[in-house]
Amino acid sequence: MLLRFTHRDFHSRRKPNSRPIGEDLHWLLGLAICAGQNCNLLPLTPPMATETDPTKKRAPTLYAIIAIKLLKGLLFVSLAIVAYTLSDNNLPEDYQKLLHHLRLNPERRFWAELAKQVGQLTEPNLLWAAAGTLVYSLFSLVEGIGLIFRVSWAGWLAIGESAFFIPIEIYELVHSSHRQEGRSGHPVTLLVILALNILIVWYLFQNRHRLFRHHHH
Repeated sequence: MLLRFTHRDFHSRRKPNSRPIGEDLHWLLGLAICAGQNCNLLPLTPPMATETDPTKKRAPTLYAIIAIKLLKGLLFVSLAIVAYTLSDNNLPEDYQKLLHHLRLNPERRFWAELAKQVGQLTEPNLLWAAAGTLVYSLFSLVEGIGLIFRVSWAGWLAIGESAFFIPIEIYELVHSSHRQEGRSGHPVTLLVILALNILIVWYLFQNRHRLFRHHHH
């Protein structure tokens, strides 16, 4: 059988949603081999690909959220380790040594109030704080890893966590304005964290169908 298949025929059969050119060339190679063996080739149409997986699209905002979750998780892991290692130390003495090493005035109001808080810490309290911090850090790391693989449960987990802290941060932001006396940095930090959590909730919920894999049973 004499088979004639021109360059124009090839491009006329390509459609906008067809597979990449490499797969079409693979199909043409099989076509040529089969033509040499007098095969019946009907229809002469390359296989069509399914729609592109939406989870492969770039999402810079999602990448930033993943970075925030992973960095937060690593930070809290470090804090948990520090709290555990300091649990059996003489914390007030270590605190005074640290202030002296940093050449800070321990009589200033901020450092004096912090010294009172440090003096109230006990070994059991530090161990419980270390355990709680470690659990929360693992929670953030699981979220970040799940978002990397774009699984839907990780998206809902991140939405739930950020949404949980939003009313708490609003409450603290409103009431901190009545307690601030020359410490304007605290409300600014709260405002930034609140804005980040609102952005995470809005972005992940608004783009949940585009970003994450959904399993249909």
